[in-house]
Amino acid sequence: MVEFDVRDVDYEKYSNRQLAAVPLAVLVVALAVIGAWWALTGVPVDRGLEFTGGTEVQFSADDSIEEVRANVEGVEVDSIQPATTGNTYILTTQSTDTDEIETAVEAAGYEVEQVQGRSASFGESSQRQALAGLGVAFLGMSVLVFLMFRTFVPSIAVVLSAFSDIMIPVALMNLLGIQLSLGTVAALLMLIGYSVDSDILLNNHVLRRTGGFYESTYRAMRTGVTMTLTSLTAMIVMTVVSTLFGIPLLPDIGLILVFGLTADLMNTYMMNVSLLRYYKYEGIAS
Repeated sequence: MVEFDVRDVDYEKYSNRQLAAVPLAVLVVALAVIGAWWALTGVPVDRGLEFTGGTEVQFSADDSIEEVRANVEGVEVDSIQPATTGNTYILTTQSTDTDEIETAVEAAGYEVEQVQGRSASFGESSQRQALAGLGVAFLGMSVLVFLMFRTFVPSIAVVLSAFSDIMIPVALMNLLGIQLSLGTVAALLMLIGYSVDSDILLNNHVLRRTGGFYESTYRAMRTGVTMTLTSLTAMIVMTVVSTLFGIPLLPDIGLILVFGLTADLMNTYMMNVSLLRYYKYEGIAS
């Protein structure tokens, strides 16, 4: 694995407040976007078919997406996306009347291949379970981190970084029109693991390894930055390839992971470093 040289990063030039200012400002903006979206729509992020209920129709057509949308009448279409093979599209709508949707697509002259419906109550139940799983995962991670380090500042640095790594992609989901689905929830769960990995690596080097603060930080960065950039590159490739080949859901998952991993670099090596330096030189450990 290639290691990235980070020795030119001169942390001594910046105060703890300067280091933490940028990631905290980005987090505040992300929370403001989520709060505004919640106030305007009633939900913090738009939900997909799995959580709202509705109908998904797969059909073949030689027309473009714009022509398909214009030709299918009498149906409030949420989205039309190309499927993985041939001239096949997937139409989604929040209507649960599958017969009506199928009739409308066939009336437009398209051959229906598959119809799937999901009731609103089942979607709401799936949403509760998915969000509960996300909450339990985050809570479990927080408890484990506090048990590992047993001190407030290093532990809260890991938890705050993971929280920001999730909130920033969620805010960008709203701005880019990416809906919350089982796949995107899985991406957010993956971000908890990525974030904790790099933050615990940094904390262990600074708090439990020999050497000065900056020496330990640079050691952790050489490994942590390499791992994060490798994952980031893989996610970018996955996003581009899945977009070019029209693979559903994977572009959204890839984008969320790209946003989260980029945010993790900022949060770990700016905000977390500032909190650890405060702990070592000004806080309880001084």
